[in-house]
Amino acid sequence: MKYAFASLPALTLALALPLSLALPLTAHAQTAKPEAKTAPAAKPKPKLARSAAKAVEEVTPIDDHPDVTLEDAELEIAKKVYIGHIPCELGASVQITPSRREGFFIVQTRNNRFNMHPVASRTGAIRLEDPKRGALWLQLGNKSMLMSQKLGLRLADECTSPEQVTFADQMKKNPPRSLLEPETPAGPPSTRN
Repeated sequence: MKYAFASLPALTLALALPLSLALPLTAHAQTAKPEAKTAPAAKPKPKLARSAAKAVEEVTPIDDHPDVTLEDAELEIAKKVYIGHIPCELGASVQITPSRREGFFIVQTRNNRFNMHPVASRTGAIRLEDPKRGALWLQLGNKSMLMSQKLGLRLADECTSPEQVTFADQMKKNPPRSLLEPETPAGPPSTRN
């Protein structure tokens, strides 16, 4: 019985040659992608000038939040919102105008525009929110502020309408009673021996 050990390298070569030729073809088949029709490259849109972008934004309607229904209490809050041009610190300002829909307001700063509606607050502060864009207008007796809840910062602070300026002056002249003071003045101190 003859064994073909001597021809083992030849057998290995005979098997290895077809495999070595087939491997590049399978690798190419796996990486080859079907040719897709390429559309002509679209020209990038030219960027609008800032004044043109602002003009487009001003005439573009804002979503009126059709899913939000205001209750009577919220409509009463809306009656207390100061409207008009309200100056703020650092030369900023906020413009508040009533929206077409009752109880809604358009609140604008230099770079932002929000459609807000009143929300009841536990503290009694007047609060307007735009939940879609994550903005909040908080109106206190002596000042107001516009905050971005998404960004976690104030967009405008120390905003004061004429009514708030008057209220702040009255607070300076007649400061409110401190919470730490007792309600009734204490009598003379008792003397103990």
